[in-house]
Amino acid sequence: MLITGNYWAFTITDGALRMLVVMYFHQLGYSPLQIAMLFLFYEAFGVVTNLVGGWLGARLGLNRTMNVGLGLQIVALAMLMVPAGMLTVVWVMAAQALSGIAKDLNKMSAKSAVKVLVPKDSANANSSLYRWVAMLTGSKNALKGLGFFIGGVLLTLIGFRGAVIAMAVMLSAVLLVSLWRLKADLGRQKVKPKFLEIFSKSRAINVLSAARFCLFASRDVWFVVALPVFLYDQHGWTHWTVGGLLAAWIIGYGGVQTQAPKLTRLIKGDARALTAGWAAALAVLAILLALLPLAQVGWLVVGLLAFGVLFAINSSWHSYLIVHYARADGVSMDVGFYYMANAMGRLVGTLLSGWLYMAYGLSACLWVSAALVAASSLMALALPRQAT
Repeated sequence: MLITGNYWAFTITDGALRMLVVMYFHQLGYSPLQIAMLFLFYEAFGVVTNLVGGWLGARLGLNRTMNVGLGLQIVALAMLMVPAGMLTVVWVMAAQALSGIAKDLNKMSAKSAVKVLVPKDSANANSSLYRWVAMLTGSKNALKGLGFFIGGVLLTLIGFRGAVIAMAVMLSAVLLVSLWRLKADLGRQKVKPKFLEIFSKSRAINVLSAARFCLFASRDVWFVVALPVFLYDQHGWTHWTVGGLLAAWIIGYGGVQTQAPKLTRLIKGDARALTAGWAAALAVLAILLALLPLAQVGWLVVGLLAFGVLFAINSSWHSYLIVHYARADGVSMDVGFYYMANAMGRLVGTLLSGWLYMAYGLSACLWVSAALVAASSLMALALPRQAT
């Protein structure tokens, strides 16, 4: 409960801050590519953090890395409390860098802790692990979606600075409770791992990480910058309606993730076939979306919501597989390596989202998304055949 509450509180602020930055700086006249650049360090430092964070979690304990993540997020929010004239691109990028480090420390710690806490000696240990991973991941994304909506509402009601202050106060209270109550050294290895051990030696984890890279790049290439700016500029949507749509997408995505164990059981197969098959289904849908006329915004929204359903199943299945493949002793290092690839995919997707939209429009973003999902499906064919 402590770990989940900590993770949930952080996730709400993470989603709200992303929406605040996109909409506030677009309002100030920043181009889509400039907005994407504000997230450059957020995603780039996430890549490094997942590698080093897994190693630190194995040495220091997951409770400590989780609390450090909370503390860094508070510092990042404090940096954005300065007067509007001081919010330069470099300053915001630095604050986003701290936020990216904080987010990935918190996420890596929470998801690795599941492997440690779920009983391993039961007859249905794998299905139990899948359910818990799906529940944690799905609830996180539902709350991140709520954060998108909260960010849009706070920007409308109390402005950028007021929203940032309110979130910092809330997180400070959560950090105090976490420092007081979360004592156990979860995930701390008995033998201190060497730094070079952060790079995975498992073929299954390496292949799954590559597939994850393409999967998340395929989402962020249209989701992070292109879609909100398109709806705001081309169709006249307001801040809170854009935030509301993205919130509904993420909340629905999270809800589907929690049900992914039931949905994937409807189709039988080994790990390789299921991973490649679900990605192939998403690739077909992405191609159909790219063929839609963008003037039909209603159909576009429906299609993107359907994309969210299939993406959620793919994401939840991947999240289960990485925890399943990870070593029991040193889980944070394997999970950290995998989420490094996840962060790299978000980084590439975010940069492409701003550049492609500015140069070629939303349709190009959707075509690139389809190509990336297809690549993820093909990569999954290199996974080992293994019963699920």
